[in-house]
Amino acid sequence: MKDFGGKLAVVTGGGTGMGRELVRQLVAQGASVAMCDLFAETMAETMALCEADGLPQGVRITSHIADVGDEDQVTRFAAEVARDHQSDHIHLLFNNAGIGGGGSFVLDDRAEWDRVFQICWFGVYYSCRVFFPMLERASEGHIVNTSSANGFWAALMPGVSHTAYSAAKFAVKGFTEALVTDLRNYAPHIKASIVMPGGVGTPIGRNSRRVLSGDVLTDASRRKLRQHLKAVGIPNAEAMDDAALQAAQAELTKRFEELAPTSAARAATIILDGVKADRWRILVGEDVTRLDRRVRADPERAYEPDFLAYAEE
Repeated sequence: MKDFGGKLAVVTGGGTGMGRELVRQLVAQGASVAMCDLFAETMAETMALCEADGLPQGVRITSHIADVGDEDQVTRFAAEVARDHQSDHIHLLFNNAGIGGGGSFVLDDRAEWDRVFQICWFGVYYSCRVFFPMLERASEGHIVNTSSANGFWAALMPGVSHTAYSAAKFAVKGFTEALVTDLRNYAPHIKASIVMPGGVGTPIGRNSRRVLSGDVLTDASRRKLRQHLKAVGIPNAEAMDDAALQAAQAELTKRFEELAPTSAARAATIILDGVKADRWRILVGEDVTRLDRRVRADPERAYEPDFLAYAEE
């Protein structure tokens, strides 16, 4: 698929971050887009940005509320796409939606752990299942599944557990790699790519809290937040009240979005260029490229406390 003009793309998690930038760049390149998210107001912002950029003639954008971790909602989303775009087929499926959380299998609440896994893994699986007939009916199609650096390195930083997200992203990676052969054998007009971003400036932290707790601190979220603040060098986290904890968290989120090695816009460009180049493996960022190389070179050391410092040598 060398260009996106006249194509119909589905993007999950289109309200913010990489999903928003994928929508904007696809539209700018002449594709119509159906996006879903949990929050109508963020999709409205994405829509407004696309309109401000200028919509190419014939391009249509639609937004749909859907929880990708619920198969019935994904099925409804697909029916709405067919209705609103008057099409029985799509050409591009970007499974981008995801949240973090459920870091510790030992300590964290099972409901949070399962929620993260449900969105990050089953959200990809359900979307592929539901939209696959529409991809099959297209003359050419491409499935683009977002994994993570945590799809090959199941850690966040020394001393911080990261089990639910990593398990889901490993599943996404394995599934997509298996699709490469499966599609070549039985649906050769459809391709599949796995996307593995490193540090990308997105509001995933803020979005995750909103999905999991509605921005209300619980005993578990306070504990994890204090642990995280301590790990990144914020002093006196143990003594902070809720207001101070939330302020520190908001500042970290802002700082991450501004200082991350790769912007969301740059990440979207790398992804779309990778699709055009027919690459099944798309690493997003120099940081993830270095980490991938180091993990492959010395997998036995990957989970040692000094691995990150060692990897940077």
